Amino acid sequence: MAERTQRNPKRRLSVDRASALPLHVQVKQALRDQIAGGTWKPGDLVPGDVELCSQLAVSRTTVRQALAELAHDGWVTRERGRGTFVAPPKLTERAIERLSGFFEDMAALGHSSVSQVLRQEIRPADEPIAARLNVRAGSGVVEIERLRFVEDEPVVLTTTYLPQSLAPGLEAADLTRRSLYEYLETECGLTLARGQRTIEAVAADARQARLLRVRKGAPLVFLQSVSYLADGRPIEYYLALHRGDRSRFEVELVRSRQGTAAEAVSDRFGRLPPGGGTVKRRNGAG
Repeated sequence: MAERTQRNPKRRLSVDRASALPLHVQVKQALRDQIAGGTWKPGDLVPGDVELCSQLAVSRTTVRQALAELAHDGWVTRERGRGTFVAPPKLTERAIERLSGFFEDMAALGHSSVSQVLRQEIRPADEPIAARLNVRAGSGVVEIERLRFVEDEPVVLTTTYLPQSLAPGLEAADLTRRSLYEYLETECGLTLARGQRTIEAVAADARQARLLRVRKGAPLVFLQSVSYLADGRPIEYYLALHRGDRSRFEVELVRSRQGTAAEAVSDRFGRLPPGGGTVKRRNGAG
């Protein structure tokens, strides 16, 4: 987590009493602008209720409502007895763009990422895993469980399954600072083409909370994905648990019109079900 620092009050805060916007909304926007504009950095202490009330000439109720909404939106964190601090920026990933892995996504955003490999071994595929990878139950799959760190903070816990026959030697590969997809393409000669993913919200269990450094029951974003080779064979089934306080997913939505948008999306990403269907994130685990 970023080191706690004193705020950098370069711009004076103000509200427009002639505006039709409620005061708490204006206060929220003024504070958010300080963060978005870089005046206040991650870890900076936000002015206290009394100081904000004095500077803006608004009630404590107004200030508290604005801060509560900023905390809900992930702009700040509130710590009992310490104050309100600017939150670290969320890690944004596009929901539809290209088939890429976490390591590649973070590098593209300028973040330093590393993986702690918790488990990397060959195991027999059970029925659910075999069905997703289109292999026989009991056949060998490589299981890789990794805790992904960004700037020394754990943000994602992933478990990946791949057919052993398609990735020989993967169980011994060093994936600490290497993209799984890059390894599959350069070392195994495979061409990854597309993926399908579902996204849902879950609560952290005790083990997940300990690894991700959140409280038990904290919100996580749970992703399940199957990635495919250019010839249509499944190459990867993976599960990922993203910290809800550090993750944001951008989704590209397309209005389905017969013969227009739906066909364009189908051409790029594979056939859509009737009516447009569910938009699924195409990125993967690597």
